[in-house]
Amino acid sequence: MAMKDAILPEFDHEMGTTRRVLERVPEADLKWRPHDKSFNLGQLAAHVANIPTWVTPTIDNTIFDLATLGPDARPKEPVSVSELVARFDSNVKAARKRLEELTDSTLLGMWTLKQGEYEVFTMPKASVLRTFVMNHLIHHRGQLTVYLRLRNIPLPSVYGPTADEG
Repeated sequence: MAMKDAILPEFDHEMGTTRRVLERVPEADLKWRPHDKSFNLGQLAAHVANIPTWVTPTIDNTIFDLATLGPDARPKEPVSVSELVARFDSNVKAARKRLEELTDSTLLGMWTLKQGEYEVFTMPKASVLRTFVMNHLIHHRGQLTVYLRLRNIPLPSVYGPTADEG
């Protein structure tokens, strides 16, 4: 079995779950934040919706330097939930297409994250896709579910029943 065949079902599952969470974001609360140091709800949801775009630079590059990102690198806050979900769907479709094209040799190639001269980490691209991309998305999706709970929004099932859905 090709390595991508082990990655794609997990990707599909996590993206479907993430979409269900993003659909619950209350449009009236996009500017709400739980703490002064936290993203607001719209910023966090936009970050979650943007993470699938990280698949392409992971596959296409061997080094990614955060110091080269310009001021427009952060995703734009959504103006509506429908725009947010549409952006996510587009990002997932493009990312999945790239994942379908992967070869084992590409997945075993090394990838380095840098911040200027500082090397944050180097690991195989397969590991980067699992940790820096998917686990990162899962982490922020978890934060998003806490935001939703704090706004009294019923949560969809993520890995099993929630207090809102059996």
